[in-house]
Amino acid sequence: MNSTFSSLDWFVFLGYFLILGLSSYLFSRKKITSTREYFVGSNTMPMFAVAISVLATSQSAATFLGAPEFSYKHDFTFIGFYFSGLLAVVFVAYVLIPKFYAMKAVTVYELLEIRYGESAKKQAGIMFLLGRVLASGARLYIGSLAISMILFGDIIFTHVAISIIILVLGALAYTYFGGVKSVILSDIIQAITYIGAGIAVLVFLYYSLENINILEILNENNKLRFIDSSIDGKFSIIGLLSGWLLLNIAAFGLDQDMTQRVLSCKNEKEAAKSLVVSILLTIPVVLIFMAIGSLLFVFYQHSEVVQNFEGENITIFMYYILNEMPEGLRGLVTVGAIAAALSSTNSVLGAMASVAVEDIYKPWRLKKGEVDELHFVRASRKAVLFFAVTLSAMAMLSYFWQRYSELSLIGFALGVMAFAYTGLLGVYFSAIFTTRGTSATVPFALAGGFLTVLALQPYMFGFSIGFAWQIVIGTFISFLIMQLGKISYNNITK
Repeated sequence: MNSTFSSLDWFVFLGYFLILGLSSYLFSRKKITSTREYFVGSNTMPMFAVAISVLATSQSAATFLGAPEFSYKHDFTFIGFYFSGLLAVVFVAYVLIPKFYAMKAVTVYELLEIRYGESAKKQAGIMFLLGRVLASGARLYIGSLAISMILFGDIIFTHVAISIIILVLGALAYTYFGGVKSVILSDIIQAITYIGAGIAVLVFLYYSLENINILEILNENNKLRFIDSSIDGKFSIIGLLSGWLLLNIAAFGLDQDMTQRVLSCKNEKEAAKSLVVSILLTIPVVLIFMAIGSLLFVFYQHSEVVQNFEGENITIFMYYILNEMPEGLRGLVTVGAIAAALSSTNSVLGAMASVAVEDIYKPWRLKKGEVDELHFVRASRKAVLFFAVTLSAMAMLSYFWQRYSELSLIGFALGVMAFAYTGLLGVYFSAIFTTRGTSATVPFALAGGFLTVLALQPYMFGFSIGFAWQIVIGTFISFLIMQLGKISYNNITK
């Protein structure tokens, strides 16, 4: 074990897992009798609990470490992404959510079944599952890499694999027995944990910089900019109102991982409120971690920092954790990183299981004859286990791929859902706002969006275009393909 992980750190670490164990037992005691109860809590979840859960799900270990990295190297313009998210959730809350609740949906892809037929729902579900295996497997790997560095002081495969297993078992403790209710309630614990860890680090860093004019230094180095008015900046106003806006609409409204808990609210009004409240709470949370990055810039401004650990590039926050963090606080930050990783992992297990069972398995099984609803509850739990193993395998594969491939698996996999989003956006915009498109055009539109974004990657044809514009172009191509289909009316477009 890493000698710098003190007995106080281990006390914090073990205490956190004791809380996880007790809470997972308490949250999972109620017997579940239907998949609607398992996946959307029979629409009984309180608005504020759902809002906290969405906040927790939108964060991950990558965000926990990545937000400080951006403000350390650049400025605060990354926060514009979340203001773009605020516009997106207003659209989702008042355009998509009412349609989902009108059809009493368990998954967001049921809308496509009504509009274009059962095959469209399955195709969208499969696109989601494939993208999620890659993207969430990579996120799981990033989280486990960070935990291995802190806990074991190295990143050998055995220790990374143990870290992966720790995260997956923690996620399963909530998801397997209690379903979405347990996940939502656990997310409150995770959110409190990693936000608390962030605040603790921020306060410690601030007081370690006494007698230093922090604002003056940040201002002199252009670190306090919040708005990017350039044309080609990563988070420019143009990008935030186009590609990033589309990305957020897809993430909050078309991705079952995020939307599942919103579908567990009592009604559409509560669901709409939960989305808006979640993003309003997320903005100050992200600012906390960006403030950590700006203080780290001041802390290290006259020091030579090599952001590398055993050949692995690491973020400035991870460098600080490994080299400067005092005992006790290191344990708290460790459980904060675990909490961020858990909140994104437990939700994706439930989301993938809901799509696999509700959109793919259940329709097929019911065609063979009636079956007890408990059969589908058992199938849902088996699906959760299956995806836990699949994501673990993908995370472990990421370890080797990153080392032996010239293509960065992490860079690609974290963008995979965005690749899938363009196809989904084109199909959904066609379904909601036009009368064109058929079940035959849906797979071509989904593939068209994905392949367009893939073709625009610099490693494909050697030219580079901003990611926000990739989303815009991919969505447009997907939408155009849908418009090539014949006119088809139903109760969504009438």
